[in-house]
Amino acid sequence: MHLDRLTAYLAGGRPEGGRRSHPGCRDPRPPARSRPVILPGLLYFATESPAWTGGRAFYDPDVDAQLPAYAHLLTLGQFSDIAAQEMYRTPGEDLDLTEVLRRGRARLGPGRYETLVHTGEVDGRPVLTFTAPWSSSDIPLNAPSAAYLHHIATGIVAAHGWSARRAAEYLAGCPGAAGRWSVSAIETLVTEGAAARPPSYRPPSHREHPGAPAAPADRRRSR
Repeated sequence: MHLDRLTAYLAGGRPEGGRRSHPGCRDPRPPARSRPVILPGLLYFATESPAWTGGRAFYDPDVDAQLPAYAHLLTLGQFSDIAAQEMYRTPGEDLDLTEVLRRGRARLGPGRYETLVHTGEVDGRPVLTFTAPWSSSDIPLNAPSAAYLHHIATGIVAAHGWSARRAAEYLAGCPGAAGRWSVSAIETLVTEGAAARPPSYRPPSHREHPGAPAAPADRRRSR
């Protein structure tokens, strides 16, 4: 959602608030075009990010909901290299998009961002993203960190022209953030920055969900 965050994937570097630097893409140029879109599906937060702490953002295309997103016109190589970096792999190999373009979905591996999804078209071009192979109901939820949520919230505001309040209301209702982040606390992240994390905020632990299933194994997790 946030262009500064995307730039770290394209040109390399460490995004503000993150704990990990990215090598960048073979082609570091910015997107040829970018435009806001609304995708069918649900944004939710789960697992634990070593780069941000707290839950990661995932997309569940099978839930009847709407998700504000930012579509960037990238090359195949750029899309492939961004996906590789999300999986802590070395960029440099183009993905085969045959199956996802034909069937709408393609599972390339068991990892958290190795399932490709074709969500529709913009100006005759396919809109592709990647997410986890599981659904939002199959995994324990986990609240995102302030820095991570700051990038998403400010990205929504910049892309869609929403007010900070509207973006906060949307994100405060997303599974994982709901009940852990208030509307006012998220709004403060947009207006004052990620350093303004509310002192009462405490991300949930997986131990708080003793009856929930374990997260699917990720064989390519960061060492």
